[in-house]
Amino acid sequence: MKTNIYIQKKWWNLALAVLAVIIITISIYYTNHLVKRFAAQESKQIEMWAEAMQSHAELMNYTKGFFNEVGEQEQKRVQLLAKAYESFLEAGPEENTSIYLEIIQSNISIPVVITDNGRKIDLSINLPEHLKDKTIFDDEMIQEFSEYQPIKIDLFGKTKWLFYKESLIFTELKGVLDDFFTLFINDVTDNAVGAPVIIIDSTENSVLAYGNLDSIKMKDSKFVDNQIHTMQEECVPIKVNYLDNNKIYIYYRRSDLLLQMRYFPFVQILIFGLFALLAYLLFSYVRRSEQNQVWAGMAKETAHQIGTPLSSLMGWVELLKLEEKPFVGTAEMEYDIDRLNTITERFSKIGSIPTLEKTDVVASVDKTMKYLQRRFSSKFEFDIQLPVREIVIPLNAALFSWVLENLTKNAIDAMTDKGKITVELTEDDANVFLDISDTGKGLPRSMYKQIFKPGYTSKKRGWGLGLSLAKRIIENYHKGKIFVKSSTPGQGTTFRIVLKK
Repeated sequence: MKTNIYIQKKWWNLALAVLAVIIITISIYYTNHLVKRFAAQESKQIEMWAEAMQSHAELMNYTKGFFNEVGEQEQKRVQLLAKAYESFLEAGPEENTSIYLEIIQSNISIPVVITDNGRKIDLSINLPEHLKDKTIFDDEMIQEFSEYQPIKIDLFGKTKWLFYKESLIFTELKGVLDDFFTLFINDVTDNAVGAPVIIIDSTENSVLAYGNLDSIKMKDSKFVDNQIHTMQEECVPIKVNYLDNNKIYIYYRRSDLLLQMRYFPFVQILIFGLFALLAYLLFSYVRRSEQNQVWAGMAKETAHQIGTPLSSLMGWVELLKLEEKPFVGTAEMEYDIDRLNTITERFSKIGSIPTLEKTDVVASVDKTMKYLQRRFSSKFEFDIQLPVREIVIPLNAALFSWVLENLTKNAIDAMTDKGKITVELTEDDANVFLDISDTGKGLPRSMYKQIFKPGYTSKKRGWGLGLSLAKRIIENYHKGKIFVKSSTPGQGTTFRIVLKK
């Protein structure tokens, strides 16, 4: 098959598609390279952050162990002081109490309060500033000294109570450690690398803090569970020991930005694809519009050029009819002149929206096919199967006749020297079906749609416009359908036209 306009256009489209794929591939490869570098850098930063947090956690764990040891020593000091007070106050006149007195006098940090049964303070030592002016052991002081049981003292026949608590230094140290823990939590949640973080308690159920996560979504327990599950799979959680044998668990993962960057090449492919599709559709629309304008202009000019000699021919035919012995071919000449009028009407309507009128499609098909039958060789047999009654549908008879002519000529060309053309018109409640069959060389299934594209032709001198115009007339103007119903190579082809009633 010789190269034609359709094949040339196909090769150009293929070349442009290959060029576009090469450009897109290079762009995506470079973008993916940058994304990988960014991902590697961010992963390294998060790993460094995780290592730093692990070091901080180990420091917290060490501090907690050290504080426990200090706490145990503090408790022993407090108990020793309480025992010294108890022994000193219960000692007899002849007992040596210097050792107890030395322990008591060396106390410069452990708060001690002695009260009577009415809670009146008789003696107070090392009280914090907010308790120094107290004269009554009220509820506030009871709360302050509730950690240790008071010691009952019988002094000179009166009952006294000795209250004591941990030292001021130990209390301040505990406050410093609380602040240290708070700073550690803030440092974890407000990390500069942007890693999403969730901190939960030792029960692994209560969220203590979180960072770089949507505050609204964090109110949803399912979202929290999903995040923790994702973090567990991605990174090993960091365990931190805290005061009073408490533990916290730090869950974290890579940032959302890194995840988005990993999917960016795919998003870029989608954007390129949509842009290419939009550009192709726009280009095709502009090209079709230009082609339509050119063809419409050529068609109207052709109709105008045919009109002048056609009018002259009509005059000459009338003169021949006035002769005493009429010319034998006058009737056929009138048929041809009428056909030329139809062709002129067709060309004049290209580029404008044709009007559809209530027309008997049976009569229209019969008239066109009988005219064509007389114009072709008797070697081609015509089998026209039409209903015996009228079927009236919205139709533009001139353009519809053009479609029949194109299909018939294609059938004749496919059969070469001889053959049979079958035209069958049927209907149902909603549609009219017109099948045009030939006994020609047939078509492969891959060509069923391509033959309707502008420029496609298998003829040596064809333009590839006949079936394209037929498709436009049926589908665009009449809102129907035209397609290859069936075809067998070497046996023939059947085209079907479907028109709505």
